Parts: sequence; C-alpha cells; structure tokens
Amino acid sequence: MNTAYTVAFSTALALSAAAVQAQTNYPLTIENCGQSVTFDEAPQNAVALGQNSAEIMLLLGLEDRMAATAFWPNSVLPELADANDKVELLTVEFPTLESVLSAEPDFVAAMLTTLLGPDSKVAKRSDFEELGIPTYLSPSACSTTLDANDAYGSRDDLWSMDLLYKEIEDLSRIFDVADRGQALTEDFKSREAALREQFAENEDLTFLFWFSSPSPADDAYLGGGNGPSGYIADILGGSNAITTEADWPAVGWEGIMAADPTVFVAAQVDRNRWDLDAAETKIDFLTSDPTVSQMDAVKNGRIVVMSGAAMNPSIRTLYGAEQVAEQLKALDLP
Repeated sequence: MNTAYTVAFSTALALSAAAVQAQTNYPLTIENCGQSVTFDEAPQNAVALGQNSAEIMLLLGLEDRMAATAFWPNSVLPELADANDKVELLTVEFPTLESVLSAEPDFVAAMLTTLLGPDSKVAKRSDFEELGIPTYLSPSACSTTLDANDAYGSRDDLWSMDLLYKEIEDLSRIFDVADRGQALTEDFKSREAALREQFAENEDLTFLFWFSSPSPADDAYLGGGNGPSGYIADILGGSNAITTEADWPAVGWEGIMAADPTVFVAAQVDRNRWDLDAAETKIDFLTSDPTVSQMDAVKNGRIVVMSGAAMNPSIRTLYGAEQVAEQLKALDLP
C-alpha cells in the first residue's frame, strides 16, 4: 500500500474516532453541585442567568439555541455582540421567575447562587425541576461556603480557572459540542500560561479591587482575597490587599486605607445602578477626596481600570487579568 495513502488513511481514522468520542450520547447525566441532572437531548431553548453562563454559550456558538439571558454587570464581549443580538435580553439586573418562564426554556444555567440557589429571590432549582426543566449551576458558585449573612459566600482556597474549565466541559457536553469546548479551554489555558510567564512573584505588589459603592459615604464592595480578584493578583505576581475569605466583602474607607495597596483597580460596571459603577467616577473620587487622595497608590497614579465582570468567577476574569497586565506595563510594574 502507498505510504502516503496509509498515513492519510490512518489520520482520517484518528480524526473520525476523535469526533465520535466528542459526541454526546443521550440520555446524559451530569453531576452538578451535588445534584444529578439528566438531559434526554441537547437543549434547543436555553436561558442563561448571568453574564458568564451567557458568554460561555455564545463562545461555544450556541446563540441559535438560546432563548434569553439576564444579569449583565457589563456589556457583552465585542466579538460576541452580533451573536448576542440574536438572543432576547430579559434584564441586566435580577430577572423574575415569571420572565424566565415566559421564554419557555428547556434548560436554565446560572452563574451565581443568588440567581439559582436555595435562598435565591429569582428562582430555586426545584422551581424548574417541578416543571421538568433541567438546570445547571456554575461550579464556581457552589464551591463557596454560604452563611446567613453572606449571600455570595466565602472560600477557604484561592479560586482557579479549573472550576471554569469544568463548567465549559459540562456545558459543551450538554449541548453536544464537546470539540468546541475543548478548543475554548485550550485557548484559555495558553493565555493563562502566557500571563504567568510575564510576571515574576513580588511579595510587595498588592492590589485592591473596587467593584462599586452606593455612594462615597457607604462601604465599598471589594473583590475578596480568595475570589477571582485574588486569582488576578496571583497570576500577575502579587497578592490581594484584602485578605478576607468572603468573595464580596464590604469595607469602609478606613479599612481600605489601612490595606494600603500598591495598585488600585477601579472596576468599570456598565449596568448603571449607582454613580460609582463607572470607573471614571471612582477615579474622580479617589483623586479628589481630601483623605483618600493621600493614599500612596493614588498619589503616584497607580490606578488601573478593569471590567467589573472580571471580578465575578467567569471567563471575564482572564480578560480582566489581561487588561490589568497591559496597564501594569505602562506603569512599569511588571
């Protein structure tokens, strides 16, 4: 047999075998956050509760199988805008259960327990289970420890992209696009590795991540020590100046000044709930307040801007790390 033909034939067989392995066999049962969820077929009318759930589906090319989305702290990634325009937006805030059901979903995925959890004001998984609608909760959300005083939970260990890779794998299997999921994960892993190669460990480099505040007089909502903000600080060689285990601690300005970060990260939040959602408004406050403006990071112009969505455990976390990395180079802080 011709050698070239043999090689081509073997390659074709290998590719065919890989394609078969990537195919989902239904019924499919997924173990998700302590529950077994069974899918008789790939969803055709999914609802994504939360920006991360929606953007993963869009990155997997599933816009034609998405009925609606909700809860967007930031605008969609520019490269996904056209695909996202095909999908109904219920609200950029928390939706009602009625509005979700009006989309007639055959699958509901959520990124936070506040959107689909035991104490959620939006919906509980049982609300959909009673209607025969399978659900999926982000592994990042159910990896936190919840208590009565903290709806978002806390972490004993630093969040990592491994939880996100698990989510991509699960969703790609549910929708029978495992090959797309593998390609997406490989891309993220290479970008993650590239960032780590750029930044050496620096125990003196600390970051403070400010998401938003109702007003300058109120406590600020910050990215907690072991959450995605802590991951961003770690991947850039530093650490989070806020060391609480809570994902979203609310800290007063005395505590913020005591933390004395090397770099202030001001989040740009597009939802327009509070004036201080905008990064520009945050920076105006930091640089004009008589007391806060005396912080070393502020006086020396070490303020960078990042998407607020990156502070949630999501694909946007890696994008946020890349945003901050570029600005660190401009500040000569690699």
